[in-house]
Amino acid sequence: MKLVDVLGDELVANLDPRALAGRVVSAPLPNGIGNRIRAQLLRWCGIDIGAGTTIAGALTITGGRRASSNVHIGSRCFVNIGCVLDASARIEIGDGVAIGQHVLFTTNSHASGHPLRRAGALVAEPIRIGHGAWIAARAVLLPGVTVGDGAIVTAGAVVTRSIPAHTMAGGVPARPIKELPAEAEDLRRDDR
Repeated sequence: MKLVDVLGDELVANLDPRALAGRVVSAPLPNGIGNRIRAQLLRWCGIDIGAGTTIAGALTITGGRRASSNVHIGSRCFVNIGCVLDASARIEIGDGVAIGQHVLFTTNSHASGHPLRRAGALVAEPIRIGHGAWIAARAVLLPGVTVGDGAIVTAGAVVTRSIPAHTMAGGVPARPIKELPAEAEDLRRDDR
């Protein structure tokens, strides 16, 4: 007898075995402890996470049966606690990205429906985060947005439109606040 026969198709139709396995094997690790181990456990479960990336807490991946295959987290990233990746479409996170606490990536929404049910058909669009970007705590990234290389999204921002590279953006909805330096400054000092 199959699990579907026992539970019913609607209960397991959106079950992503890799995402579930990742949650189960990493659950015993307390927040902030075993960050590299958590990332390795998620890799072993088949989630695409680059070398040197650390994950500070449980990572929730939703979005259907194959959601985890839509997730790519680059190398040398830091993902803080409580982040949710709704990966109905591709979520591409570049190298060296820092993601704050409780950030929500949602790749799906609804088209406007008729007056008796405004939430119409489900529409999914990818999210891309460029190399070196910083997404601060409790930011929300909506379907179809790109955050450019080296950009900063401030805490609590709701990103409804793409953010250019090397730009700080914040607010609801997020808007550019200021341009950021595109070249790394030489931090070495000659103290002689």
